[in-house]
Amino acid sequence: MKRRRFIQVVAATMAAGPALAKAGAQTWHGHAMGAEVSLDLYGATQDDLDAAVAEIRAAEAHFSLYDPTSELSRLNAEGGGTLSSPMAELLGLCDVMHRETGGLFDATVQPVFAALARGERPPWEGVGWDRVILNDNELALAPGQALTLNGIAQGFATDRVRATLSARGLTRALVRVGEHAAIGGPFRLGIEDPIHGIVGTRTLTSGCLATSSPGALRLGEHTHILHPRNRPPLWSTVSIEADSAAVADAASTALCLAQLDEVRRITQALHVRTTLVDAAGDVSLIHADKS
Repeated sequence: MKRRRFIQVVAATMAAGPALAKAGAQTWHGHAMGAEVSLDLYGATQDDLDAAVAEIRAAEAHFSLYDPTSELSRLNAEGGGTLSSPMAELLGLCDVMHRETGGLFDATVQPVFAALARGERPPWEGVGWDRVILNDNELALAPGQALTLNGIAQGFATDRVRATLSARGLTRALVRVGEHAAIGGPFRLGIEDPIHGIVGTRTLTSGCLATSSPGALRLGEHTHILHPRNRPPLWSTVSIEADSAAVADAASTALCLAQLDEVRRITQALHVRTTLVDAAGDVSLIHADKS
């Protein structure tokens, strides 16, 4: 079973199709780390596009579960080891997001997901980020543990591509490596729930948007977004707007599992904007206080 977080943030940008060509945009579409990838780059050269694609492929080489030669696959197979700088940075962010979400974001659910995908008994007893030892550039996993970065790596790659393009002087671009990040804009995006369809739109100029929907993929009785303590998700869709696509990615995953009071607390702690869609299709918007 192909692992893919349904991050269906759809609808056209404000300049789509033929209008992109008229505006001088370079466009590119592909797949990376189980997610659809697209780049809309305005005023870009071929070198700019090549640099962005190279950043995406580098992220795959570090973080992909689907590539048996990736750094993540090696770490899982060996129970840890020495980390590259990108991996150390991303695992450090995993640690932060685990803490800020009260443990709801937990990258150690991979053996449970794999067992459910095979129709086997899931080893819930092995789940627990608190059992992971992370020291600078060294990782040690507890026996039986393995990591998935699918709830954060797409956003991390999106951030890195955006940073690369900004450093090259681009002033307008829309990057999607599973999640969306904008340079300039405006870009108008839709938030889609797998049951209720498009439930709202958001306009990005310099921010990021990530959306998670537990029910978009099921593993028997479980959804593909797994609670580390084996509890069901509480929201049909969660969308997060943030300065960082990696933070938005991890938060949208974790908040699918959070009670409303937890959603409010985490939204405030992370300084993000949260859109919740419940089972009935009702939409709620929660802002962090600007203070």
